[in-house]
Amino acid sequence: MEHLDTVPRPWPLRAARTGPLPADHPLAWLDGAAERRSRAGLTRRTVPRPPSEGLLDLAGNDYLGLMRHPRVVEAAAEAARTWGAGSGGSRLVTGDTELHGELERELAAFHGSEAALVFSSGYTANLAMVTALAAPTADEAEPPLVVCDQYNHASLIDATRLAKAAGSRVTVFPHGDADRAAGLLSGGAGRRLLLSDTVFSVDGDLTDVSSLAEVARTHRAALLLDDAHGLGVVGPGGRGAAGADLGGADDVVVSVTLSKSLGAQGGAVLGSRRVIRHLVETARTFVFDTGLAPAAAGAALAALRVLRAEPERAEAVRSRARELSEGLRARGLSASAPDAAVVSVLAPSPEAAVDWRAACLADGVRVGCFRPPSVPDGRSRLRLTASATLDNTDIRRVLDVITTNRPG
Repeated sequence: MEHLDTVPRPWPLRAARTGPLPADHPLAWLDGAAERRSRAGLTRRTVPRPPSEGLLDLAGNDYLGLMRHPRVVEAAAEAARTWGAGSGGSRLVTGDTELHGELERELAAFHGSEAALVFSSGYTANLAMVTALAAPTADEAEPPLVVCDQYNHASLIDATRLAKAAGSRVTVFPHGDADRAAGLLSGGAGRRLLLSDTVFSVDGDLTDVSSLAEVARTHRAALLLDDAHGLGVVGPGGRGAAGADLGGADDVVVSVTLSKSLGAQGGAVLGSRRVIRHLVETARTFVFDTGLAPAAAGAALAALRVLRAEPERAEAVRSRARELSEGLRARGLSASAPDAAVVSVLAPSPEAAVDWRAACLADGVRVGCFRPPSVPDGRSRLRLTASATLDNTDIRRVLDVITTNRPG
């Protein structure tokens, strides 16, 4: 095989068109939309990171430090050697391997569920969970009702939009307000679903899962939880927010991602066997999507086994997040009190948040920057994600860099 270095360069890109598009062009509106985003400080662009760098990374979601763990990396390589670089198709056609089934069995056992179903991303897992379970059926006199926390992740919001387009009713309750959720579920007939993140991705706050479960059962609703930021971080041994008491309940369905604590890529839905069967047969993001690549499945499985063998990683990342939050607040910054691995720090404006992030990066600390529409309350902030691998020297360095570069 020809070495990559000797492969001819690709054809040059076509030169970009300069100047605005004619007013009658069907895409002329894009120029105006881009200009409005620019004035609001909401311009975005991708920035490739080097394969190896001497930065402290508090922008990614590698909570347990497993993304580069030797066992995880080797498992990914071995899976690619055995099964190929990609899955080759939908899992119902040619994209299923023994590795996918092994990962599903171990995820379910770790979480305490009857079964699991692996998807190509956490996003597609959430779309599947909501749309398949909220879809109206021909024999229902009243369409299903989905009651949704207002701060839920974008993937859940998109899923409810699809459910509404299919004929379901969707309503929203104020963030974390179980009483309001109960009020929206009460009265009327028809199937009901209560939908919430467990750990919310912007500020890292943990919802009261037990209260939501009580509300759901009082009103005969299924409880659907997105535990993307909980798996590997909260709960006994990192089993997640729902894993301890609710993971095996047949009226609770949980989605997780494989790209955060497990350092790989993909997502999964965990629940009863009848729920998983329904998703296999009806969820469009399973039926029509290319299956998760074997390398990602192998990496996730190896990471899960490391977590099972080293459950102290979950407590370590929570401890580091608390230290970051307490240190930032002691220095006069408005930082969230974390329930998991995420800490946010309020910024004066979108522009200030972007400049603050850039200054921190120049000093060797990579942090996230969340601006509208990613922040539901409209307030821009830096977003820091703790890792179990941070040591005391790292924590001091992060605190110094963020404080030194705070907007004047």
